[in-house]
Amino acid sequence: MEFGPHLFLATLEGAIGAAVLALMAVGLSIVFGIMRVVNVAHGEFYMLGAVIAWWITSLIGGHPAYGFLAALIVAPLIVGLIAALADHLVLRRINYDPERTIVATIGLLYVLQQLTLMTFGADARPVEAPFNKRLALPWFENGADGLAMYWPWGLSTTTYKLAVIVAAIVVLVALWLLMTKTRAGLIMRATQLNRDMALAHGIPVEKVYALVFGLGAAIAALAAVLVVPIQQAHYLMGGDPLLLSFIVVIIGGLGSIPGTIVAAILIGMSDGIISVFFSPTLAKILATLLVAFVLIFRPQGLFGKRIS
Repeated sequence: MEFGPHLFLATLEGAIGAAVLALMAVGLSIVFGIMRVVNVAHGEFYMLGAVIAWWITSLIGGHPAYGFLAALIVAPLIVGLIAALADHLVLRRINYDPERTIVATIGLLYVLQQLTLMTFGADARPVEAPFNKRLALPWFENGADGLAMYWPWGLSTTTYKLAVIVAAIVVLVALWLLMTKTRAGLIMRATQLNRDMALAHGIPVEKVYALVFGLGAAIAALAAVLVVPIQQAHYLMGGDPLLLSFIVVIIGGLGSIPGTIVAAILIGMSDGIISVFFSPTLAKILATLLVAFVLIFRPQGLFGKRIS
């Protein structure tokens, strides 16, 4: 295959990774932005979404779309409820202290991981996509007779992969509307700006925190449900997405949703392209170096505000 079509296909694969990473990182960013909690267990909520999706699709027979649609709704709800319960039982009792919440979420990470290992097992298990028609992708090139279109051998994708990109965009737009156009979003933003003032105005801050922690986990689980037909459900699958999400949130700016989305596109696209042409390890190394440069020259991130 020529370089141009190869690059085009790598860019498309990077766009799919960027879409899933944006969902994952936005969930992490919302939790930190509003609660000031660094949720180290965020990757395990992602993993739970994939595992629960496998359970649901295994239980529901018939066309794969039935089980997948059920998983798309039920898995984020279950994971969100588990996260809200963890907030109530653990984080609230240590008063959301920044240092203790890191230790607490590390403990939560291992609890969720080991419980999944004992119930789900160590094997990676696939989830069938609801639709998966293969599409040949055209390539455009200037020739003697002008712009010509052809279909190089092997340059193709599937309808489901394209649907993942569209679904991620829809979810991110819906989340933006929730945060900026609804009363619930106004309450969350008021709590983010000043917790004490929010309490003085009668806002139930602890309930808001439980809702936010559950929402962040549910978004991560939704990302996992979308990606599990492309990858496979595994009890250790949360590690790399968690690392990349932290990289994205640091580069974009802690608590900045627009910055998180822009950084997710940058990291996701570069990770996909570099992984195809070189190696996934090199992609992770370059992303880590970029974080180091951001921390040195702009500690608040590209879109974040300096905390005084």
